[in-house]
Order: sequence, then structure tokens, then C-alpha cells
Amino acid sequence: MSSIKGVFGNISVKRISPTDGQYFFGYYDIQPFSADSSMHLVHKAPFANRLQVKGDICEIGILKGNKYRIIADTLAWNFQQGSMLQWNPLSPNCEVIYNDVEGDAFAGVVLDIRSGKKRYLERPVANVSMNGLYALSINFSRMYDFRPGYGYAYFEDEFKNVNHPKDDGVFVVDMVNGRARLVLSLEDIWKLSGKYFDSDRKLVINHITFSPDASKFVLLVRNFPKPGVPHRTCVIVCDREGTNPKILCDYCYFSHYWWVDNDTLVAFCDGDGLSCGGEITNYVYKISDNTGYKLSDKFFKGEDNHMSLDASGRFMLNDTYPNELRIQRLCVYDTEKDSNIFTGGFYSPETQIIDIRCDLHPRWARSGYIFTFDSTHEGFRGVYEIDFGEAAL
Repeated sequence: MSSIKGVFGNISVKRISPTDGQYFFGYYDIQPFSADSSMHLVHKAPFANRLQVKGDICEIGILKGNKYRIIADTLAWNFQQGSMLQWNPLSPNCEVIYNDVEGDAFAGVVLDIRSGKKRYLERPVANVSMNGLYALSINFSRMYDFRPGYGYAYFEDEFKNVNHPKDDGVFVVDMVNGRARLVLSLEDIWKLSGKYFDSDRKLVINHITFSPDASKFVLLVRNFPKPGVPHRTCVIVCDREGTNPKILCDYCYFSHYWWVDNDTLVAFCDGDGLSCGGEITNYVYKISDNTGYKLSDKFFKGEDNHMSLDASGRFMLNDTYPNELRIQRLCVYDTEKDSNIFTGGFYSPETQIIDIRCDLHPRWARSGYIFTFDSTHEGFRGVYEIDFGEAAL
């Protein structure tokens, strides 16, 4: 165990993964802890110096105490979000959900960790609702062509040469019977948002999540960039059935976000397309009236970050990308005191391939003030834990 100096004194940092490989969990908005908090899900990659390609297998396991147990492996994974590994909300101590290859397609898998029994979903999951009844699915092959760190390498996109196909887009999966249906196509999205471009563009859905009550979802639509021109992001919110789509923010700079409640998002963007537009900073977005409100300048110091609220709704966990010294900072924002609490800085070795980088992606436990994060500051990928409880008092 190591220790780092924070503004409240010594905050302990504990590595919970072994040292015999490249361990990581994945994204910041997925719950890694079982319902009883005794188990933490993890991936073990066979390498960390290149992108995943077709045929590369990643282990899936459970950390419990000081032990690691393999429960499965997968051909559908990447370095930023893994295999979308998570606990099944309908059975959060006994079943896990992840993506894999089944036959001639990607599919979601629901695995009983006690019996080893699996059942397959018609499509891979990009997000599972908090009530466990629904999942959102997108085209991970298309994502691999756009950003390999978020897509899967096994199958070629069947719509590769179509800019905005009518048969691809957002699918809703019934988590009980496993069936999937297309609710919002990329062609629908182009008809809604294409007016912001001066010519036809190839679109892809990058990030997508349900609201807490699963009545609606938000999706980030991005265009495949032209050489030397960065992609832009359109933010769309619509009902679970794909009805009543609404553009929250047109094609601007928009990256990470978090559902505060069923009607509110906190996000990092430049505010383009809204009356609150200005320099790149953080905003709270009220979906009901399509407005944005700038947060305090103390909030993450205006840097892009992965943010998440704890169970109480008071503390917002956040991180940064490496600075000029290759240090990634980890902080907790106290919404009541309007202050950002530094909890540590972690060295991030430089990599020539951006999509194999290791973001901290901090994640709160289900209760209390414990959180975990991924890091390479010891020279390998590992999963680390911080108990923020004492500093939170």
C-alpha cells in the first residue's frame, strides 16, 4: 500500500489487482462492485503496447480480497471500455453482463458466476438501464473504424460505405428475453441533425446511456473526421422508444457527461448551440427546457474529465488527462462547499497510440466514499482503491 498527500492529510491508495499482468476495469460510468461490495469486476489484457485486433482474447475476472478468479474470456473488448463488463442489476451478486462473439455477430452475454451458465442477447450492450430491464446497443464495428479504443475488432462494419444507414443506429434490447429492435436509425439522426453540415457526412454513435429511470436516453453522435479536421459531436435526447428526439447541443465540442437526475445532465463541452455558449468549460444541462448553466470555475478547473456523483449526490469524482509532466490528477468536487479536493496525482507513461492510453476512469462504490480507478503509474495496468471517507467528513 502506498500513500499520497491530499489537502486533508494522508489519503491511502491501495492496489487491489495482482502484478502478474495488465489489469483494468473500464469506463467511469459502469458499476464494478457487486451489491454486497465484496467483489470487483476486472479485465486482464494479454498485452498493453498495441491495439486489439481480431482474435485477441481478454480475460474477465473477479477480485475478491487478495484473490483474482477468472470467470470468462471475450473476443469483444477494447482498452477504454473493456467488454462493457458489469453486474446484472437484476442479480447484482450472482450475474455479470459483458460482450463477446457468438456465431457470426457480437452479442451481449449474461453469465451466472456460480453455475457458469450463459444466456446470450441478440446484440452487444453499450449501456444497461439501472433497473436491469433494458440495454442500449450500437454498432461496435463501426466504432472500431472511428475510434479503436471504443470499438471491437472482430467483424467488419456491414455499413462501412454508407454514411448514415437506415438499418443501423440505436437498438433497445429487452434484457429478459434478449431480443433487440432498432428504435432510432442513423438515417433518422441525419434527417434531424444533418442541416448543421455543408455536405454529406458519415455518422457514428459513440456514447449512449439511459436516464436513471430508463424513460429516455442521451446519445453522442459524431462525424467521421476529414484529414486534419477534428470530429464534432451532436447531443440528442429521446424517449426510450426512439420517439420525440431532440437536439440538446448541435455539432460542437462535447465529451463526457453524467445523469444528475432524469431531467438533468452535467457535461463537459463548449456550449455551442446554446445561449450559454462560450469557452470550453463545464455545464449543467436542463433537458426539459434545453438550456445550459455554467458551473463554478472551481469545478475541475475547466479541464475535460470523467465525472460521476456519489450515492449521496454531494461529491462528484473527477480526473484529468496527463499534464506536461505526464501527471493525471484525481479530485473530488464538493458540491456543497463548491471546492475541488485533490486526492492524488499519478504518472502516465507516454504512448504512441492514443487509444491504448490508460485513463483513470474513477468509479464510486455503491455506498460510502470508496472509489476505484485504473492507472499505469507503477509501470503496468492496475486497479487501485481510495477510501475518501475521512476526507469527506
